[in-house]
Amino acid sequence: MSTPTGPASGLPVRMPRPRQSGRHRRPEPVAAPEGAPALVLAVPGTPSPAVRGLAEEVISIARSELPGLNAVIGYLDSDDAEYPTLQSVLTGAAAQRTERYELAKAAGREAAEPEGPAAVVVPLLAGPDRGLVGRIHQAVADSGATAELTDVLGPHPLLAEGLHVRLSEAGLARADRARLFTVATAADGIVLVTVGGEEAVQTAGITGMLLAARLAVPVMAAALDVEGSVSAIAAQLRDAGATQLALAPYLVGPELSGGLLDAALKEADCAAAEPLGAYPAIGKLVLSKYATALGIAPQPQGTPTH
Repeated sequence: MSTPTGPASGLPVRMPRPRQSGRHRRPEPVAAPEGAPALVLAVPGTPSPAVRGLAEEVISIARSELPGLNAVIGYLDSDDAEYPTLQSVLTGAAAQRTERYELAKAAGREAAEPEGPAAVVVPLLAGPDRGLVGRIHQAVADSGATAELTDVLGPHPLLAEGLHVRLSEAGLARADRARLFTVATAADGIVLVTVGGEEAVQTAGITGMLLAARLAVPVMAAALDVEGSVSAIAAQLRDAGATQLALAPYLVGPELSGGLLDAALKEADCAAAEPLGAYPAIGKLVLSKYATALGIAPQPQGTPTH
C-alpha cells in the first residue's frame, strides 16, 4: 500500500537519472531549495485506490524532475482518514514548518524565521472548473495555513500531446501524422469534452486548436456538464463533413463524475479515448506550476551542456 508521501516498500520509485560523463552530458537537475514550501496536490473527486495510485504517480514524476521535493496529496472530497483531506494536509504542512524552526532554535542552530507560504497548492485539473476551484480556495482558507494556490494545468501544448497519445492508444488517431500508414478507425472529427461549463469549454478550445494541428482534423470542445452541449457539437462536426467522430476527454480523471462520459458517448454515438490520467506531462506541469510560484527553474531532462 502506498502512502500520501510516496510508494511503499516494494513498489517502483522514479529516481533521478545518473549523471553522464562527457562534454554533452546532461546537467544535474536543480534540487528543491532547503526549507521550500510543500507541494500539495489538490485532488478532486471521490477518493479510491485508483485515484490515489494516479495521484501518487503524478507526484512521483514531479519528484523525479526536482530532487528533494516535499510533495503530498490532499483530497478535496474525503471523509476517510485513509485519504487525508486537503485542509488537514495544509494544516500539517504549516505545523511541520513551525516545528522545524523551533527545533533548530532549541538546538542553538541558526535558523531564519519561516516566511512566505507553507505550501503551494496545485489543483489536479486540466481546465478551469469554477465550482471545484472555489472549493479548493475554501479548503485553503479553512486550514488556517499560509498557502499559495496556482492556476489549473491547462491550456498547454503538453496536454494536446497527451490527448493525441490517448486517442492513438484507443486506435482513434495515428500516433504520428508523418507516417505513411493509416488507422482504419481513425476519427475525422474530435469532440473535446470537459467539465466546468462554458468557461472550461473556451479554455479547452485553445488546447483543441493545438490538437487539431497535430491530427489535421477538426476539433471542437463541449461541456459534459451542460445539457445538450456534446450532441450539439457532434452535430456541427457531422454537418461539416465528419463521418467518424471520437470523444477526447480533456480531463485528468478524478474530477469526472460517474455517468457523465457514458451519457456523452450515447449523445455523440461514437467511441472515446481514455482521460489523460497520469500521462507524464501531467506530473511535469504540476511541478512547473509549483516551480513558477517559487521562482525556481528545474533543469529539463535531456538538455545538453556545452
